[in-house]
Amino acid sequence: MGTTSDASATGSTPSPPPPAGSAEAKPEELLTLEELTTRVGMSVRNVRFYTSKGLVPPPIRRGRSGFYTPDHVSRLELVRELQSHGFTLSAIEKYLAAVPEDATPEQIALHRTMLAPWQAEAVVELTTAELGARAGRTLTPDDLQLLGALGIVHGAGEDRWAVTPTQLAVGVGLIDLGFPTETAVAAAEVYARHGREVAEELNELFRTQVWPAYKEAGASAETIREVVERIKPLSIASLVSAYEQAMDETRRERIRARAERGSR
Repeated sequence: MGTTSDASATGSTPSPPPPAGSAEAKPEELLTLEELTTRVGMSVRNVRFYTSKGLVPPPIRRGRSGFYTPDHVSRLELVRELQSHGFTLSAIEKYLAAVPEDATPEQIALHRTMLAPWQAEAVVELTTAELGARAGRTLTPDDLQLLGALGIVHGAGEDRWAVTPTQLAVGVGLIDLGFPTETAVAAAEVYARHGREVAEELNELFRTQVWPAYKEAGASAETIREVVERIKPLSIASLVSAYEQAMDETRRERIRARAERGSR
């Protein structure tokens, strides 16, 4: 790669420090700009733009050519992950500013792991007609409103819907049973409110207990990342189990209370 195009990307913006470990980067780890864009799935223009904003360091130099290291890859992948969660450019800048400049690619990858969905559910994008074909019927606006309240479909643009196929049959069944949309909306609010509370408490446990314990033991970022990946499905399963148990206990208590009232 020529130096002119890479160097001009930063303009008058102060350049951040060189990537962590760039001096020790192995020759086989170095990427050209074209190889980098292929690796991270970004355009040359976007890579240069993020460089000019200081979100990633400038390329390292080998003679007149600029090359990119695993650090560049991990930071750009983190930028892409943040974008997928709806972060604005300003929010991304603030987030990356909190990542230590000497963070290793493995440590940066850990940030991506924490951001990634805790339970990946395959979602497909369909037109209204395609969604109706999947549902086996023509869906009315009221039907779509109920499916949206149930979290099964989400608007994805003009005549486009993001759909969770595994739940669509359940939603259609509830349409057949006349399930009230207002109840679905209210239930969604309950799930969101208590789900947020659970997430905040578990995040605090991880921050104050799990993370410090592994850091004190000298665990690598890769080990902590693996811990997080293994905890994800277990946490979801535990939450579902706790909910099922609570529902069973609630029903038993109500039946017991009703029986006691009837015996008086």
